[in-house]
Amino acid sequence: MSAQSATYSFLDLSVVINNPVLPAPITFAGNLGTGSLTVTMHTERTVLDTAADGTVMPSYVAGDSGAFTMEAQQTSSLHQALLDLYNTLKAAADNGDVSNWAATTISARNIISASQHRGTGVAFSKIPDKPYVAQGGRVTWSLQACNIDNA
Repeated sequence: MSAQSATYSFLDLSVVINNPVLPAPITFAGNLGTGSLTVTMHTERTVLDTAADGTVMPSYVAGDSGAFTMEAQQTSSLHQALLDLYNTLKAAADNGDVSNWAATTISARNIISASQHRGTGVAFSKIPDKPYVAQGGRVTWSLQACNIDNA
């Protein structure tokens, strides 16, 4: 007899995006036209150096930088909220005020598994590509994070 694991549901994911320029945080829980959220860590923790004689020296590399990638329907309220935040931060930066550019935080928590990720020092990579096609599509937002805690 095989064991059954816990049931997964994207609706069990709770996400909060905040920045000082926002009147209220952007929150969603598998809704608002969201297709996916992916957390990617950038730092390779172990680097191996092999000498000519074959001696291997492992090195530990510190750092918790990473990225949050969100896919949303192009007409969704999530896409519009991220676009509004991006445009507000870009307008300020274009006028010499970059104080909030990397002040975004993202918290993602799965209620069933209790796994969570908290990103600080979060900034937009770029505005997403926008498809203009016969049928509605999705846009992909990528945000870089100086630090991501994993639990």
